[in-house]
Amino acid sequence: MSLSADVKRRTRENGFARPRCSSRSRLGRVTKRRQLIVPAVVVGLVLIALAVLYWAEPARSLPSFVPGHEAGSAHHHVKHGIAAFLLGLACLVFAWFQTGEDRAQTAA
Repeated sequence: MSLSADVKRRTRENGFARPRCSSRSRLGRVTKRRQLIVPAVVVGLVLIALAVLYWAEPARSLPSFVPGHEAGSAHHHVKHGIAAFLLGLACLVFAWFQTGEDRAQTAA
């Protein structure tokens, strides 16, 4: 049976053409990338440290390579700190999820 005939048949039977594989089988296939755990933890900790730096130091005291450095400014970059903190937290959560067991192993 050709592909177009198969799609027409499934459309006739169901009212719409459903994909051949179910979404449930695709959800179980999450690949773990263990080589990303250490870089994600390092980046997460650096971003959280940067968030503390944004909250503690005024813009004039930030290192010149940090976004938000403004010579002579007494402004604290609270929003920069919140963004850096949330991104750092997201990196740590990503690393945590990568350390978990595979679903296929736990189901057996």
